[in-house]
Amino acid sequence: MPIADFVPLETFRELPEDDMRHAAREFLETMRRRRTVRDFSDRAVPRAVIEDCLLAAGTAPNGANRQPWQFVVVGDPGIKSQVRRAAEVEERDFYTGGKAPQEWLDALEHLGTDEHKPFLERAPWLIVIFAESYERAEDGSKTKNYYVTESVGIATGMLITALHHAGLVTLTHTPSPMKFLNGLLGRPDNERPFLVLVTGYPEEDAMVPDITKKPIEDIAVFIE
Repeated sequence: MPIADFVPLETFRELPEDDMRHAAREFLETMRRRRTVRDFSDRAVPRAVIEDCLLAAGTAPNGANRQPWQFVVVGDPGIKSQVRRAAEVEERDFYTGGKAPQEWLDALEHLGTDEHKPFLERAPWLIVIFAESYERAEDGSKTKNYYVTESVGIATGMLITALHHAGLVTLTHTPSPMKFLNGLLGRPDNERPFLVLVTGYPEEDAMVPDITKKPIEDIAVFIE
């Protein structure tokens, strides 16, 4: 296997400590304003904004630089309607058909979620994220991808952050099972649906749950 070419690290920008602390705190405050939204406006969002956010997600670290993700961006109203109908079939089975354990339903109760997913039609863009287990060449040969779930998860987090930074809101939606998305969106069998990321502007009267995040002592341990 050929060894990759290496080039000098010229993109790193070191900050003085005071500037570093300010940048970290400013970013923290920006991310504290991020909220998951279920009430979307149908206002249009320029495709160029979505493209730049996807390119930002594509800079994510990943196993062996295989970049095992595919982003299928759906703006067509007819396709969004089909996604909603198919997702709601699965969601009805989840919420009322006995597929979900009562413990999970109890955990979701305070969020007010149910099988109805109007945001899948109303939001201007659905970004369906697929995890690619292997890459298929034109000659039919296969090349395995590594750390696929971890890599796609990191890229998805960066995409959510990029969209928030651009002034949009998001919702992560994971109907179970999601395999219907392969057929509906014409994706090959080496791609596994990871999640549907709904994005756009919030409705003017959008409401969100009154929740808090854990403090630092509950999420981190320092060994110094």
